Amino acid sequence: MKLFRLAPLALASLLVLTGCPDKKTTTETETPAKLPVAPVFNPDSAYAFVAKQVAFGPRVPNTAAHVKTGDWIISRFKAYGLTVREQPFEAMAFDGKMLKSRNIIAQFQPQAARRVTIFAHWDTRPFADKDEKNKNAPLDGASDGASGVGIALEMARILAAQPDSLTPAVGVDFILFDSEDYGYDSSTQGELKNRLAGLESSGGSSWCLGSQYWSKNMLPANYKPEYGILLDMVGAKNGKFSREDLSRQSARDVVDKVWNIAAQIGYSDYFLFQDSPGITDDHVFTNQAGVRTIDIIDHLPVGDDYFPAYHHTTQDNMSVIDKRTLKAVGQTVLQTIYGE
Repeated sequence: MKLFRLAPLALASLLVLTGCPDKKTTTETETPAKLPVAPVFNPDSAYAFVAKQVAFGPRVPNTAAHVKTGDWIISRFKAYGLTVREQPFEAMAFDGKMLKSRNIIAQFQPQAARRVTIFAHWDTRPFADKDEKNKNAPLDGASDGASGVGIALEMARILAAQPDSLTPAVGVDFILFDSEDYGYDSSTQGELKNRLAGLESSGGSSWCLGSQYWSKNMLPANYKPEYGILLDMVGAKNGKFSREDLSRQSARDVVDKVWNIAAQIGYSDYFLFQDSPGITDDHVFTNQAGVRTIDIIDHLPVGDDYFPAYHHTTQDNMSVIDKRTLKAVGQTVLQTIYGE
């Protein structure tokens, strides 16, 4: 998937770091409210969805594997009875290549007035620029990309299987962005020219091309959900999810809700009550579009490195995927939706 970076200065107004972590969390002395019954998230099914995407080959724009994977994702959503729309677009990458891309929008209960959005990206990075031996190899993107889509597909499957009496009180939209991970990383690609460098001065980026396009061409039109949850790098063994800065600044109530639910249902080893710096990810642009969005993303909780060792290397394959992490994220997000 895309390389995550500290948020650029152009976003400083949104990403002001707090001087000390906010300690407002569910405490041992509080009696948490009883959670509504939610369906059981199946990690075996989610794992199979991740493996299927990886089996197509690296999902790099302008390749046959990319087209086949997108067609398959759409077919799955349609098989579950969701209303599906494609948003084709063409975008220039930092190296000047024109990327034939498409965002995928699938709606569960499209008639519902109140809505929640699950965001993810479905493409893969075309070069493992953090890899010591294979810097120019494309990625499988098992965690970075496929895991978020796998969880989204499993949630769609589960929601579609519920009888009317057990559906959530909100509609759920799954919006999968394309061409997210074809960005310029100055720390690993300094010898290359970034032809999109000028975008950052106006709030753009060489990353997240699909969400930037969607934010300027919203589909559905005039879209205004209650909030959005971005799933990115959510499938690796020992995944750790801290409270990212832009998420806290833009939708602190949603961050608190998700992290407290995770703790209440037994996943506090994954969802840490710890703050982390802001990063450039798809939620930057969905927030710009007026959709309050938080980012659930694998982050090293200690040390100077932000990302796990597999990030943007050929190690990001099925060997890093853990069903327990998929379960922790999928069940937490599903429970959050059923609490609306």
